[in-house]
Amino acid sequence: MTSLEWDDEAEVVVVGSGAAGLSAAYTAGRSGLDVLVLEKSGAFGGTTAYSGAGIWLPGNHVVREAGVDDSVELGLEYLTALVGGRTPENLQRTYVETGPELVRFLTDTSPWLRFIHTPFPDYFPGKGRFDLGRGLFPAPVERADLGDAVDQLRATVAVDTFGLTAGHPADTLVGGQALIGRFLRALKDVDNVELRASSPVTELVEVDGRVVGVVVDAADGPRRIAARRGVVLAAGGFESDAQARRDQHNLPGSDWTAGPVGVNTGDLISAGIALGAATDLLDEAWWMPAVLFPNGRAAFNVGIQDGIFVGPDGKRFANELQPYDRMGHALKDYYDKRGGYQRVWWILDSRHPSPPSYMQPAPDEAAFREAGLWVSAHSAPELAELIGVPVDALVATLTRYDADAAAGADTEFHRAEDPYDLFFVRFDRSKALHPFDQPPFHAVQIVLGDLGTKGGLCIDEAARVVRVDGTPIEGLYAAGNTAANVTGAIYPGPGAPIGTGMVWGYRAARHIAEVVAPV
Repeated sequence: MTSLEWDDEAEVVVVGSGAAGLSAAYTAGRSGLDVLVLEKSGAFGGTTAYSGAGIWLPGNHVVREAGVDDSVELGLEYLTALVGGRTPENLQRTYVETGPELVRFLTDTSPWLRFIHTPFPDYFPGKGRFDLGRGLFPAPVERADLGDAVDQLRATVAVDTFGLTAGHPADTLVGGQALIGRFLRALKDVDNVELRASSPVTELVEVDGRVVGVVVDAADGPRRIAARRGVVLAAGGFESDAQARRDQHNLPGSDWTAGPVGVNTGDLISAGIALGAATDLLDEAWWMPAVLFPNGRAAFNVGIQDGIFVGPDGKRFANELQPYDRMGHALKDYYDKRGGYQRVWWILDSRHPSPPSYMQPAPDEAAFREAGLWVSAHSAPELAELIGVPVDALVATLTRYDADAAAGADTEFHRAEDPYDLFFVRFDRSKALHPFDQPPFHAVQIVLGDLGTKGGLCIDEAARVVRVDGTPIEGLYAAGNTAANVTGAIYPGPGAPIGTGMVWGYRAARHIAEVVAPV
């Protein structure tokens, strides 16, 4: 080690405890290395703990054994056609080719790391697409079976962000709760991995061009922790940095992200930049249309089944049923072309008692009405006046939509033509495209949300952080939303954020274990 004075040390320091960080920690620990995981907040799991925990890894054995005739070749054909040269092609190939290896490694080395296939369509048409998806998800697990491993598991988004404690903690963990819970239990069987919460990293320590440790803002003051082999940054993006969101995304702030409140503020991206790291995709995020809640936050909105979106002009601007990131990009474009945030409303009739989508938590109608986020009227002109859009325009929009629905074809935005549009209505076109004929009519406010930013530090095939000239910063690795995502501006299918994060966490740990000599 260097002659610097240290308060603690490990062979590998992992910063962040979402799926990317825990993949790195588990892999390094199973490789026999001493690992220290540092989590900024008081709970483990990051944004992953809030998620549905899809994992987009084409050709893995779990999906194949479930009867999906998938392969690395099909996944690569699909991904590269979408992303093109926007990100390095060698990284695209490495990501897809590593996926099956990662899933096999996890399932072979721990009885706690178990996955299932659940149908969920890929998000773009093209060769290699699966209309019913190649979805990989963590198997549900009983909380009691995980014991004290989940004592510091981050709560669900309903609890953490919206303060709704009913039914928490759940007896059966699903989605991100299951994925993080399973990782935490698997790590209990790896003696050489330690997890520390409430340990924000404030600085990377560099000596002669190599990162050799970190500084942590501990309760008793700064602590210098040596990393004898490497530091893996998996601390999320900058989704909770209000100023960065204004600068990079022209948004009013950071309140509409699905990430944990105040946690993912881009500290480690900035620390990497200070060492000369290259960055990319800082203008991108994993976008989505989100429902604005009375507390000013916004809820992830997937599987929209009905209704239309209109802007301040009272007109539609996109296919509302398309995959959420594509709809999110359409909403972002709508904002940008008009100089910034625009008030958008989700218009519905009364065939649904609540906005028809999969949303956590479900909106409380009374609270929404009190906040002016849910309004109703017995006629389209009355509704237009209540939400402040031109009456003639909203009436014309609904008239055209109703005529198209009656004819069975959306001539404006081609809704209900793609398999994804029909998936959540069980492929019943009449449910995906029907007239507004059941008053009263309702309007719920929609904003541009995200699952996190996707721009960050550039990496190579080993997940090493690289400088602008492409040379690696020795001892420094990045994964998850701390790294610029290999998918570019594209969200190829369910679980791409977690799938890419887990792959690069795994590859970082493998490189550290197999190539890097301790210092």
